[in-house]
Amino acid sequence: MADLSSRNPDWWRQAVIYQVYPRSFADADGDGLGDLRGVTERLNHLATLGVDALWLSPFYPSELADGGYDVADHRDVDPRLGTLDDFDAMAAEAHRLGLKVVVDLVPNHTSHQHPWFQEALRAGPGSAARDRYVFRPGRGAHGELPPTDWQSVFGGSAWRRVPDGEWYLHLFAPEQPDLNWDDDEVRADFRATLRFWSDRGVDGFRVDVAHGLAKDLTEPLRDVGSVGATGEDALPLVPPGSHPYWDRDEVHEIYRDWRKIFDSYSPPRTAVAEAWVPDARRALYARPDELGQAFNFEYLQARWDAGELREVITGSLETARAAGASATWVLSNHDVVRHASRLVLPAGTDENAWLLSGGRAPVADAEAGLRRARAATLLMLALPGSSYLYQGEELGLPEVADLPTAVLQDPIWEQTGHVRKGRDGCRVPLPWTVTGPSYGFGPGAAWLPQPESFAAYAVEAQAGTAGSTLELYRTALRLRRKLLEGEALTWTPDAPAGVLDFARTEAWRCVTNCAARPVALPPGEVLLASTPLPEPGVLPPDTTVWLA
Repeated sequence: MADLSSRNPDWWRQAVIYQVYPRSFADADGDGLGDLRGVTERLNHLATLGVDALWLSPFYPSELADGGYDVADHRDVDPRLGTLDDFDAMAAEAHRLGLKVVVDLVPNHTSHQHPWFQEALRAGPGSAARDRYVFRPGRGAHGELPPTDWQSVFGGSAWRRVPDGEWYLHLFAPEQPDLNWDDDEVRADFRATLRFWSDRGVDGFRVDVAHGLAKDLTEPLRDVGSVGATGEDALPLVPPGSHPYWDRDEVHEIYRDWRKIFDSYSPPRTAVAEAWVPDARRALYARPDELGQAFNFEYLQARWDAGELREVITGSLETARAAGASATWVLSNHDVVRHASRLVLPAGTDENAWLLSGGRAPVADAEAGLRRARAATLLMLALPGSSYLYQGEELGLPEVADLPTAVLQDPIWEQTGHVRKGRDGCRVPLPWTVTGPSYGFGPGAAWLPQPESFAAYAVEAQAGTAGSTLELYRTALRLRRKLLEGEALTWTPDAPAGVLDFARTEAWRCVTNCAARPVALPPGEVLLASTPLPEPGVLPPDTTVWLA
């Protein structure tokens, strides 16, 4: 069971946080969509697993134009997922089990169904209602061209024209109009949102697109031009902090304001930034007087290569230390190909092309992928800082790359003209039992089809089974809790090529073999191995061990 000590203000520094994508976790009412009662009924799975907190992806009212990140009301629950009473019951049960509750906050944009945006459409150009968003007249003789060349992360122009001729900004889907954070009413409303959820017992917030709130809206608006890519994960070559809409220096004023609210609670509420920015810039979001922590995506993006991983780990720890924060580690989430498949794809594989091929070009070796995923996870859990797990990775779930295009829900598929397949393959609902129309996800079929192979990955199939991935995670998290002491890491100077070898304390050492050949295992008692060791004193390829 998770640590029941609820008053430790630094619980987040080396926590293990489990991401719940609620629509794919558990369906209690039988409509095929996961819901909050389903989460509550399965919370014991998280407590038994040994995590410290659950991070709940958006559960707010939404038409699901972007998987729930198009929010129509930031202070309510989508009726298909339950009610505020259901949320309160879920939070109470989580706390009873010793689990912290972290919720997704989506401050960059709203849904186009949000009352504010509907009011803005009715109010017309020049109105105070439109000032909450970013509306501008178009260019061209008749305003028929977008105001700038800014591009949506999901493809195409980031501007959409409304019937009265003005254009509004949407850095993501057209159903997600960007808010204007220069507007005092916008800022006040989100302060109210932070207090609303904190007062309901929420322990922390994951801030979506944390680097996107502040924008340079001085006239005339600047084109990005040919200085580089405009996607949220690829900042163009402009001086840091000066891009028209990504990672602007002014965004930090917002988070310093939020920190005052976080610190008004006891213990203080925590926050972690989703900020796709370089290391030095990421440290700014993680400062103690701002959000306190920021996601480190370099580990997720690193190849299975000892040299590259060591460089990423060292740089990430230095960045966190410079911010006065702890590092964060993640291998999978709701936006990327699951690491049990991704890590075994050949270097240089175009993941979108692979998804479009249905996972057949090339074929990902499921057995080899799971072996490497288990090793990567054990390595991650040994690192100083917070580890974020994505639902289903404790079962070893692979990416469902062969979803028929007819069932795809991600707006990326349509918005790119069927060029990018999107993220549905990592969002397929979880299997809990080995039988049933949705393998225990709910009483009927699930909103995305599950492959027959999911039966073998089900919780029911793995619980209590020696050597299963689920039992590996349970054992690792139990051991980790006993072994944690400080946040130091010391690299072993004479590690063989292709091997990562470091000590966390005098009593705990982690060794990972990323090479293609076996290597000699250093002396010490094997506390845990990601896969069985075939012979004493030998560490096979794609294997991690914890040594006493």
